[in-house]
Amino acid sequence: MIRNLWSPTDVADYLGVPVQTVYGWRKVGSGPPGRRVGKHVRYKPDQVEAWFDGLCEGII
Repeated sequence: MIRNLWSPTDVADYLGVPVQTVYGWRKVGSGPPGRRVGKHVRYKPDQVEAWFDGLCEGII
């Protein structure tokens, strides 16, 4: 099944954080992997979930 790509807002909603936090993580390279599609950043949901699963508890 093909899943839709997520925007930074979708990622923020999924993780329960402000969208500016997602942009901040991207800026310093510590967040889930995203790719530029034209002028937009998009995320694969399974990669966001894998990134989240790989975090040490209590540390982001």
